Amino acid sequence: MQPILTAKEMSRADKAAIEQLHTDESRLMELAGREASRIVYKSFAPEETGLDGFVFLIVCGKGNNGGDGFVLARHLLNLGAVVDLIVVYPVAALSALNRHGLAILEAYSSNTENIRIFKSHEEALPFVAERHYSCVVDAILGTGLNLKKEGDALKNPVKQAAELINSIRERSQAVTVSLDLPSGLDATSGVASSPVVQADITVCMGYLKTGFFFNSGPGVCGDIHTAEISIPEFLVRQSQCHLVDKEFASDNFLLRDPGEAKHNNGKLLVIAGSQHNNSSMLGACLLATKAAVTSGAGYVCVSLPVEQTGPLHTYVPSATVIGRDFDSLREKAFWADAIVMGCGLGRENDTVSLVQKLLADPVVASKKLVLDADALFALSQNDFSFDKQHFQDILITPHAGEFSRLTGLSVDEILTAPMETARGFAAKNKVNLLLKGNPTCIARPSGDTLINNTGTEALSTAGTGDVLSGMIGAFAAKGVTTFHAGAAAAWFHGRAGDLASDISSLVSSEDVLDSIPAAISEAFDIEELPE
Repeated sequence: MQPILTAKEMSRADKAAIEQLHTDESRLMELAGREASRIVYKSFAPEETGLDGFVFLIVCGKGNNGGDGFVLARHLLNLGAVVDLIVVYPVAALSALNRHGLAILEAYSSNTENIRIFKSHEEALPFVAERHYSCVVDAILGTGLNLKKEGDALKNPVKQAAELINSIRERSQAVTVSLDLPSGLDATSGVASSPVVQADITVCMGYLKTGFFFNSGPGVCGDIHTAEISIPEFLVRQSQCHLVDKEFASDNFLLRDPGEAKHNNGKLLVIAGSQHNNSSMLGACLLATKAAVTSGAGYVCVSLPVEQTGPLHTYVPSATVIGRDFDSLREKAFWADAIVMGCGLGRENDTVSLVQKLLADPVVASKKLVLDADALFALSQNDFSFDKQHFQDILITPHAGEFSRLTGLSVDEILTAPMETARGFAAKNKVNLLLKGNPTCIARPSGDTLINNTGTEALSTAGTGDVLSGMIGAFAAKGVTTFHAGAAAAWFHGRAGDLASDISSLVSSEDVLDSIPAAISEAFDIEELPE
């Protein structure tokens, strides 16, 4: 899995490469610019026909990001491109290293007409207005920007430069490429300034940044490409955040041993569904149960009101059924490898009391537990304390609204800093936590956090959370921890949503459920799953 770094972690990695590995700053800058040129070249000339006829505008700041831009300009010229370059700050404000990079380009300009250098925004404007660009490169700000809130104003000359880049993008066909991250984006939080560069492509230096995934980050980064700049992974071991990928997901989907019986391939107890005089939430139970079976659980037993057993047996004939009384549930908990609790369970007082009694029971607490929906509501009542229960392996799976009820934080506060709030709650309460959203954050008490960004608006429909809970329960029952089960299931769940339909807004939870086998088959690069 790829590490995802905060701005401070990336700064420490840069410093470590220089101090510990003797990789000087100029070498890092050269690698960054060269790798950026390779990525740009591949994007614009995939058939290796060169960049003849392509015209680039590169807008450079005064820091290392601007220095990367100078190196990129040189390599683009070597590939046959025409380059206009704007130096946003006075030359005197540049570091000695950047002045050297600019001097190289000035020497180029003495030998070729393919580069024009403008040393201020005002000087560039008349010339820039009359030229049609293939690409505009944002090399203004790097990871050093620290914003307090969304919409903080940029100051000139950076503000003018960002506005120029955005205006060219809006009025022409020019592609905007940002080096490291779009200027105006906080690399850690994903909060954006006003204005912020709207990138079509972001060439990320070294490692992904947390800000790419939160707040404004996903909307302004475009397609993200990572440039390898010789900062080895052993220098970023301090990172506690990683991106869930196909390899991780497939590693945590345990295939059945051909010689094993159903009892050895994951026994899952699902406590879900409810029936009342004026309402029924059987659907949530059906979706969770079918998802667990579809995800490979060896044996699924369901607790639900007895009057609902007929529809369950019709929809998931392989599942067995027990009642909803405490003694039956406790007895089945002895049997189960994992328990999913909460989907469509209801919020009546007797249900809340039953959930809390079950979670206080040492047999239940010793199992792998996946708590969702109405089980989370029960946890928010009567000052339930996680610390007193001594759970062996528990994962709670709230969306922002449910998490707000558990924490007392507003939904806006949670969505502004989802990773931090998830980590804080997991550490304080000694639970694993999967905070649903785009992206999904999975945190454990140690602070380790996994981010999953598969899935689109296809998952924004009723019932998909129940499908996810069933998948997590199946993965956990088959042998992996709830933390890893949650992350792997989230990846497959998102991928199933992607595969469910070409029109994501038409996808239903049933469509996601039906696409689980395709998502799993794709991850294993096989046409059909083994029997």
